[in-house]
Amino acid sequence: MKLGYMCGMDNNGIASIDEILQEIKTAEALGYEQAWMAQVFSTDAITLLSIAGRETENIRLGTAVTPSYPRHPTALALQVLTASAATQGRFELGLGLSHKLVIEDMYGISYAKPASHMNEYLQVLMPLLRGEACGFNGDEFRVHAQMNVPDAKTPVPVLVAALGSKMLEIAGRLADGTTTWMTGPKTLESHIIPSITKAATAAGKPAPRIVAGFPIVLTQDVDAARARIAKSMEMYNHLPSYQRMLEMEGSTPEDVAMVGDEQALRQQLQHLKDIGVTDFNAFCVPVDKNALERTMQFVASEKGALS
Repeated sequence: MKLGYMCGMDNNGIASIDEILQEIKTAEALGYEQAWMAQVFSTDAITLLSIAGRETENIRLGTAVTPSYPRHPTALALQVLTASAATQGRFELGLGLSHKLVIEDMYGISYAKPASHMNEYLQVLMPLLRGEACGFNGDEFRVHAQMNVPDAKTPVPVLVAALGSKMLEIAGRLADGTTTWMTGPKTLESHIIPSITKAATAAGKPAPRIVAGFPIVLTQDVDAARARIAKSMEMYNHLPSYQRMLEMEGSTPEDVAMVGDEQALRQQLQHLKDIGVTDFNAFCVPVDKNALERTMQFVASEKGALS
């Protein structure tokens, strides 16, 4: 299981370019194999990770996730291929729908057919990220184009934020895997992994990557840490896609979080590997002054045991 670090998440995802670059450099120095960055209402993740690719050597760099609706797939393809060239082929695209609250209520874009949108979006995007021509006529997109970005390494891996059955089928059939959040181990094992694997197998594709993102904190004061996490992540109880995953798990955001001492966290990480998670994305929660640094170092120290 590869280890990744979720950067730029301190201070509610608001961080400067220099701060995020330093996080990525630190993650690389500690031995993390991947650095992920969310696309929120701040610094553009693909642009920043392209810069990071010029200042790092080995760490892979990816978005978790870039929303599809605000970006035409041809525009995103050019941006991603440029990022691939800038990072010497170390860029990976995490792609998602976002939420009705953002897309429809804030941006004013219809969110009426999210699964259909992603199905068509990937049929345009994936050929372009393989360096091929796209000829597609759908209800939402009608595209006949090809991109040519010198030094881009194709194909660029695409991981779809898929939680529901329809989205998992689309991700397994068209993309390279999935990236999850607020999805506990029971739900990963019983729903996410078998659903996307079945779709990939039916499409004649290799086993999909399963990138599982978890809040994680190394601490002796478990109750206090969970209380802090409950307060900071309360919003996930009100977003429908995450609500469904939490209900399936029979859990809350603070209980999905991995919280405890070295032994407890080590057992939970090993369990994720055992059930088929291929990539772990660690959101090290700053529940106290030194929590982020010590958790980041601990997770990195488990690389050998989890490889």
